[in-house]
Amino acid sequence: MTSVEDARTIGARVRQIRHARGKSLRVIAGLTGMSTTHLWRIEHGERALDLSEIAALADALQIAPSELIKLPIPAPANGDTDSAIKAVRRALRAVSHGRPRGQIVPVETLRARVMAVVAAHTRCDQEHQVGAALPALIADLHTSIVAGRDVPELLDLAVFLHVGATTGWLRVAGAEVDLREQAVLLGRHAAQERDTPTALALATWGGLHVMLIDGATDLAVAELDATTVPTNTPESMQLAGMLALSRSLVAAADNRAADVAAPLELAGEFAERTGEGNAYWMGFGPTNVGCWRMAAAVEIGDHERVVAIAEGLHPERHPHRGSQAQYWVHYGRALSRLRGRRDDAVRALRRAELISPHQVQRDPLARDILSELLARTPRDSPVGRELRRMAARAGLPM
Repeated sequence: MTSVEDARTIGARVRQIRHARGKSLRVIAGLTGMSTTHLWRIEHGERALDLSEIAALADALQIAPSELIKLPIPAPANGDTDSAIKAVRRALRAVSHGRPRGQIVPVETLRARVMAVVAAHTRCDQEHQVGAALPALIADLHTSIVAGRDVPELLDLAVFLHVGATTGWLRVAGAEVDLREQAVLLGRHAAQERDTPTALALATWGGLHVMLIDGATDLAVAELDATTVPTNTPESMQLAGMLALSRSLVAAADNRAADVAAPLELAGEFAERTGEGNAYWMGFGPTNVGCWRMAAAVEIGDHERVVAIAEGLHPERHPHRGSQAQYWVHYGRALSRLRGRRDDAVRALRRAELISPHQVQRDPLARDILSELLARTPRDSPVGRELRRMAARAGLPM
């Protein structure tokens, strides 16, 4: 029997843990409100999951959702990624223990290094360099904070780094949730020490994705409720807009469909006033609002609406190539659920992979879409052959 650590899909991991717990398919299906047929298809890689289903299965199996979304060992599309993740972990651990052991560096130099790393992360063309640069940058930045000079600006840089690059790169790299949470907490501690509305709001925004993927929707709502952002400048309005978008996705992941529309509308109003922007490197604007509308519709299962939104957007207008890749992943996921559109789904996922390989090859949710399509697409068709090549790069069983 395949070990849990080697399970190639979320469903395979569910099956292995269920067997280890001695629970029948019928029992777990009953606890989650799924049919046994639906759960069987999930376990055999024939149905990709959404966030609410992952949370429900984790609750039924009495584990954390993060246990279901771990990458298999060995991880796919590795290169130097796993070693970079380990180096980032060591750097974050050293800072959390008050021993960053870096160099004291002038604030101007650190600002340039942080901006370069965040810019490279948003371009998706130098992810290996981002991972290689982060450990020393984390150490030097926090060592310089401890030294006591230019502390307010250094704290702002720490918040920005951990929100804009550390947490984001760890997510794209497929790092374990506990490590992403370490980066979130460092950013949060810096924001609390800085104690400005902008720093605190950025730290909240940076942590929400980690809360969502680990099923902590109640905590995410509490964090959003406790965060206030003025909207008297274009920059602060963009930040407030991103928090509104986050609130809509939290509601969708929490199966509160009635609470999704209002924050999306608020974000849309802000976007009409700001236009296409990139304050704090968040890429907020009308295109981004459209992408988040897609993400929320994916979570509530309205796949026809996802496709309708997608076909009215121009993802290339988004300033972040990672968000462009996410557009194609969401589009591909929705297309995979519509009759007669599976070939288009494969093409959409291939577009995402070309932009950001890790966002397909090392993302558990995207990998599960590939697995579902594998089960439904003829092996020897042109699209089927392309799909099998993608699955091979993602380390999926065929």
